[in-house]
Amino acid sequence: MRRLKKKIFYSLCGGTVAVLAAVRWCNPHVVQPYAECVADSVAEVAVEPAAPVAKSEPAPARRQRHRILGVHSYEDCFPDLQEVQIVAARRNGVRPVKNRVEAEHRKQELVYVGASPYFSIDRAMSQSIPYLVPKAASLLHQIGRNFIDSLYVKDVPAHRIIVSSVLRTEDDVNRLRRVNGNASEQSCHRFGTTFDITYVRFDPVHHADGTPCVYVSDAILKPVLSEVLRDLRQQGLCYIKHERKQSCFHITVR
Repeated sequence: MRRLKKKIFYSLCGGTVAVLAAVRWCNPHVVQPYAECVADSVAEVAVEPAAPVAKSEPAPARRQRHRILGVHSYEDCFPDLQEVQIVAARRNGVRPVKNRVEAEHRKQELVYVGASPYFSIDRAMSQSIPYLVPKAASLLHQIGRNFIDSLYVKDVPAHRIIVSSVLRTEDDVNRLRRVNGNASEQSCHRFGTTFDITYVRFDPVHHADGTPCVYVSDAILKPVLSEVLRDLRQQGLCYIKHERKQSCFHITVR
């Protein structure tokens, strides 16, 4: 009986195999080899697009701060004496103005420099009037603009230069000589080519939004101004004398 059951079992297995073989022979696409299934699965995984990688936002560029160096020597860098500056003043300037009334009638030759976003006129200035020849006025604006730009790149709060002396009439020179015996009768200021910039006082810029202005010591601002003036002098645009007694840079356009 056991042999009969075993025989029947083998017969059923053999028949099943034979049927499957016949089906495979007649319809080869019905049964796909296991290796091909695995290959197709791997291919599907391989071609699946990768998830995009989130890119981090680049950090904002940090403004590079320039160092304050100043000049190695004020006397060596700004040595231009009266003898040198008076020649340029006579060559580039106007005929000396007799008084302030005459100055009002000489506006075709002179430019008013009493108001500018780049510099301030000293409120205490009484021995001169804010007029220059066009060439000197352009130089003064350039100095003021370069100074503010230089403060910005050095990360120093904005300040304006203060002009302490500009055009002196003949009457101004005479009055000044009565109180200052060292004042020259042949002053370069008579020709509208020369101006003085104080280095002991600066005008802090007031912000339009009402933010309080920041005052910076002239010990920091003077070296920055000296760098600006040295560069312009080296470009052949002006003559400069560092005045100790008057605490100013005495500048004549070339």
